[in-house]
Amino acid sequence: MESYATAQQVFAAGLVFSRLGAILMLMPGIGETFIPPRIRLAFAFSLALLMFPLVARSAPPLPPDAAGLALAVIKELLVGLLIGSILRLFMTSLATAGEIIAIQSTLAFSQTANPMQAQPSTTLGTFLGLIGMMLIFTTDLHHLFIAAIVKSYDLFPFAHTLPVADAGQLAVQTVSRAFALGLQLSAPVVVFSLIFNIAAGLIGRVMPQFQVFFVATPLMLLLSLSIFALSLGVIGIVWVDRFRELLGALVKS
Repeated sequence: MESYATAQQVFAAGLVFSRLGAILMLMPGIGETFIPPRIRLAFAFSLALLMFPLVARSAPPLPPDAAGLALAVIKELLVGLLIGSILRLFMTSLATAGEIIAIQSTLAFSQTANPMQAQPSTTLGTFLGLIGMMLIFTTDLHHLFIAAIVKSYDLFPFAHTLPVADAGQLAVQTVSRAFALGLQLSAPVVVFSLIFNIAAGLIGRVMPQFQVFFVATPLMLLLSLSIFALSLGVIGIVWVDRFRELLGALVKS
């Protein structure tokens, strides 16, 4: 390798690749399970070559032993997993909204193979997840992903220790915000379901002979899906704005 690059350059490029590879393995849209790992690693390698000249000057010197080299690589892997996990955790807001809407519309038992997860999920949750992936690329949010990766070298320099406590607090805050956002996105269907169930219960008490269940179930399904379809545009706009705020905070912080 001395004919093409020095040992210090190879070491710095390896650190950049370690962080980028970990991020891209979890990044929404690019790090999905249906994309072959070789393609993701090839993309991470290409991006590392492009980003290496920007951060090579801040790279630490080559460690004298194998233990120091392993620790440096592990630290970069942990930083990459932290950033990728934060972005991935926010995607659970769409899955939460889909689960809540499916429960309220009596479609909780309708399961579909989710290409973004290792296990099946509700049909509405899978549908919202695919819409989220489409919105990421149609609104150019993946450009902010790359900007956040570049900014991560200012937030987590090579020489600084990994802030484990801050990382845990950020993960907890991201999960809580994602759950709250999922509940807000499903609010129209939840409110309708509450009003409809109260009305159906009152009818059942007033007319005990009336078969409320056989009439209310198909009507509940039809009206819930209608409200979901009408609010789908608002759901997409609100989710994209919140995701852009999260990426903007990573880029500007």
